[in-house]
Amino acid sequence: MWQKNINDFQRVVAIGGGHGLGRVLSSLSFLGARLTGIVTTTDDGGSTGRLRQSQACIAWGDMRNCLNQLVTEPSIGSMLFEHRFAGRGELAGHNLGNLILLALDNLSVRPLDAIRLISNMLKIETQLLPMSEFPTDLCARTACGNRILGEVSIDQLESPPLSLSLSPRVTATREAVHAIAEAEMIILGPGSFLTSIMPPLLLEEIAQAISQSRARLVFITNLVAEPGPAGQMDLMTQWRWLEQQIGSGRIDAIIGPQGHYPAALDGLLMTADLGETALPHRHDRARLKAALDKAIHWRSHH
Repeated sequence: MWQKNINDFQRVVAIGGGHGLGRVLSSLSFLGARLTGIVTTTDDGGSTGRLRQSQACIAWGDMRNCLNQLVTEPSIGSMLFEHRFAGRGELAGHNLGNLILLALDNLSVRPLDAIRLISNMLKIETQLLPMSEFPTDLCARTACGNRILGEVSIDQLESPPLSLSLSPRVTATREAVHAIAEAEMIILGPGSFLTSIMPPLLLEEIAQAISQSRARLVFITNLVAEPGPAGQMDLMTQWRWLEQQIGSGRIDAIIGPQGHYPAALDGLLMTADLGETALPHRHDRARLKAALDKAIHWRSHH
């Protein structure tokens, strides 16, 4: 019997932050314009954080990272886009790609226009969308009742927070909501669970669109435990957090590394050797693509 693979889908949406989402997008870049990445925009660290403080813009760092990983034809433009200034002073540590995106944003009506302009310049077909076009910060509530503002501070917590929210509350990019509604497959992760995967799901319209979508929903876990509080959250805990946000029973398959897992995840969890040979903590593009093909049919067998 002929079985569908991911190349047969007309609309695939991947959601997350910089490194992990960029990896998924680059492994599926053969889909071209049929692939959409919805990118987290809550980072407040490094070059991005400094720009946010001085310019009151959305966080551009994760978007830049995804764009970099989708460049297939290296050019002067892509080299410039990846350049980070060294030395001391105002420019030190700034990434030129962030500055270019900010400049284009200033010249455009919407941040999305800036992304489209740079995508055209770098010959990127995949559609990249910010989760929101309005600046917002990730906010955590801790067991002690404290309110912690900002990704950098949340990553320094000694234990996982009780809950997350966005401050201020903003609206999702309308094209992102539309892409989810049209998707045949939606992919969450891999990446930092609290600061890359969760923020887009905190937007009411995105959570609702995923909950109402009939697309196959796949969660890709990290290959090694991440540092910080999210590293203390086991897969069951992460799964519960996701279900709380997007609806119980909504996830069709979880793709994770080989290991021992609770029986409660049987039938949902698909394990495979997914790491690169040289860098075992990083997903191998071909293995990831093969696992996603398999995930299309996973629940129908279990």
